[in-house]
Amino acid sequence: MPKGYWIAHVDVRDPERYKDYIAAAKPAFEKYGARFLARGGAYEAVEGRGRGRNVVIEFPSLQHAKDCYNSPEYKIAKAIRQEVADAELILVEGFDG
Repeated sequence: MPKGYWIAHVDVRDPERYKDYIAAAKPAFEKYGARFLARGGAYEAVEGRGRGRNVVIEFPSLQHAKDCYNSPEYKIAKAIRQEVADAELILVEGFDG
């Protein structure tokens, strides 16, 4: 079964409150088997618009990725994130071939 991924591009407006988002999201990520492949770090935007923070999170499946996003645990974190950051977030199925 192919893995699932969250790919997020984020501009954080309030770094101190963003720490609250990270703490609030942790239970959902743990529950659904998230593994961070990229979390901030250096980047180079070679095409299109870049954002200050880029994150790639791997899940056991696309369904796990969807369930995490829609979970009651993550909804609490998402509300915080939406107050303190601008983001694009996609869920994508990995290639298993």
